[in-house]
Amino acid sequence: MQAIQGIHHITAFASDPQANADFYHSVLGQRLVKTTINFDDPGTYHLYYGDKVGSPGTIMTFFPWQNAARGRRGNGEVAAVGYIIRPNSLSYWQERLKQHGVVVGETQQRFGETALSFQDPDGMTLELVATDDPATIAFWNDGSIPEEMSIRGFHGATLWVESAAATANILTEQLGYTHDQTDGARSRYRGASADVGVTLDLLERSNQPRGRMGAGSVHHIAFRTVDDAEQEAYRQKLSAAGMMVTPVQDRQYFHSIYFREPNGVLFEVATDAPGFAYDEPVESLGQSLKLPDWYEPRRALIESGLARLVYPGTDKVIS
Repeated sequence: MQAIQGIHHITAFASDPQANADFYHSVLGQRLVKTTINFDDPGTYHLYYGDKVGSPGTIMTFFPWQNAARGRRGNGEVAAVGYIIRPNSLSYWQERLKQHGVVVGETQQRFGETALSFQDPDGMTLELVATDDPATIAFWNDGSIPEEMSIRGFHGATLWVESAAATANILTEQLGYTHDQTDGARSRYRGASADVGVTLDLLERSNQPRGRMGAGSVHHIAFRTVDDAEQEAYRQKLSAAGMMVTPVQDRQYFHSIYFREPNGVLFEVATDAPGFAYDEPVESLGQSLKLPDWYEPRRALIESGLARLVYPGTDKVIS
């Protein structure tokens, strides 16, 4: 089996579905590609944002629990999510975010790249990383941001860990990542692809408190596999290494297995297929509430328990 290519998607908690959709779709210019529910707990939406088709390596997803308390960042979680932008768009984003009332931090130099840090409406840390690295996406032409200024998918993510060595062993020995660079307490690892979502930074923070899940917390980070056969090979390999790996879960748009790495971060291994056009055409992705077959008989009850959600930039209530 081939080494993990990089990040498939990242899933976090939010507190208000409308504020979440307005920010990621309208401010960041990420297309709302799927509006569905949490398959494990249908009392909340599951919102997916990405490029035009929701390509692996571009997908940020949320469980927006209405009025959820904020989480607390700490060890054992993904502490920052990084997106790729082109270097000539850095000033554009600094101005755009300020115009939308987003507090923008100072730029940071990290492994030869410039990163601009800010927070989403629930306090989750996001970074725009200016780089000329390859980034192949399906650009969404109907968005509000010009292509040359647009977000180009994930750059990577930063994990806060008590012991970097334990997590590094899982990345390199089990998932096929390679060590790239180290700067003080931060070490960077790369997936096997030369495209989006390939970097993962481990920031070692010894004797620091663990995170507390809530709005603004990342629930899990998912890594890419091509198909079910490759995923099964990883399931067997990880199980043989002592990881408590779940059975395969049908997430409709991909299949998933989950395990916790030694520092407590929840890892997922997800298949690229079948993708988000599985149950609706590309032209109308995200504009209606899609339910898996096993929940369709309960549609009326499920919809009655969800908050009203208007597709961003329109007056269309999603149902």
